[in-house]
Amino acid sequence: MKRYLLAWAATAVVATGTSLAVLGLVGTGVTGASGHVLSEEDVSAALATATLRAAATPPAAPERTQQGRLIRSAGGTVIASCDGDLVTLRSWSPAQDYSVDGVEPGPAAEAKVEFEPREGEEIELKIGCAAGRPVQIHG
Repeated sequence: MKRYLLAWAATAVVATGTSLAVLGLVGTGVTGASGHVLSEEDVSAALATATLRAAATPPAAPERTQQGRLIRSAGGTVIASCDGDLVTLRSWSPAQDYSVDGVEPGPAAEAKVEFEPREGEEIELKIGCAAGRPVQIHG
């Protein structure tokens, strides 16, 4: 039994090594990245082509809901949008070493998220709408 286990392990090692060697010869490696490094001219040409394609692409049809606005704080970030005077928190993400303690996402006249650090005071981020745009409410 022990002999079969050793034979199986040796076969697995040889097969893996052979596979890696073949992939290396093909040029893609295990990660699929090629070993080809672009020159500055190649990069410039690729960027110019991408810019031309982007300029030629027609703009997307406007969405019915407004796009969110990113609001940052020391405790984390919030993406909020307004519909008239009502704000809605679309997403929220705590900063490193913070967690989300509570959320009132709206839609409401005021929405908030509380970011709690591992140590210290929590940061409460209040958001409202002014002129149809999400703004941070201080105080």
